[in-house]
Amino acid sequence: MIICKSARELEMLYTAGQVVAGAIRAVSEAAAPGVTTGELERIATAFIRKRHGVPAFKDYNGFPGNICASVNEEVIHGIPSRLRQVKSGDIISIDVGAIVNGYVGDAAVTLPIGEIDADSARLLEVTREALTKGIEQAVIGNRLSDISHAIQTYVESKGFSVVRDYVGHGVGTTMHEEPQIPNYGKSGRGPRLRRGMSLAIEPMVNIGTYEVKVLADKWTVVTKDGARSAHFEHSIAITEQGPWILTQLDG
Repeated sequence: MIICKSARELEMLYTAGQVVAGAIRAVSEAAAPGVTTGELERIATAFIRKRHGVPAFKDYNGFPGNICASVNEEVIHGIPSRLRQVKSGDIISIDVGAIVNGYVGDAAVTLPIGEIDADSARLLEVTREALTKGIEQAVIGNRLSDISHAIQTYVESKGFSVVRDYVGHGVGTTMHEEPQIPNYGKSGRGPRLRRGMSLAIEPMVNIGTYEVKVLADKWTVVTKDGARSAHFEHSIAITEQGPWILTQLDG
């Protein structure tokens, strides 16, 4: 069942979303050659706790980290480590969730570490823009798959592929609510979008094949061909005025 939120509930989601946005900004400022993924986790966790939040990912279905930190060919669910340093030329996807007063914020960004190659830079640009294309379709009266279709057609027009095994989702008092939001599909399908829906839209885009696999740690998802992947995500609300990006700083 898709839960439409009241104006008060959307404000609560916005509060949680701003904590997530701030944590991502803090991590982005610290992401540099030589930093460990565990240190980036520490920075995000400290930011969330200082603002009276709780990291949403810790122990969620058994996940061992407070954030996800996925490097290069890792698509999602990378486990932070105090021993793993990023180096110049890497890209790292940071996924952050926070629970504030019982409501969840969820967002992700892929960051360049030092100087990155042209293909990686273009991957980040296309994935970020694909998220924007999806959000633009999140308006009252559209169908859910209009979001999916906009993401897929844009990504594929640029020569990249969208991951199909993992999807966006509703967000509210739990991190994963209905509906699921694939990043591919035909337009004009699925439920009609209504005021008060709150969605986490998150294209995952690969340079090579869309196929992925899970590593032996049972969490880290990587591209099957070893090519790089990027991940951008915002939590948004559908309003009469259009999509409200809850995880964008200052709304």
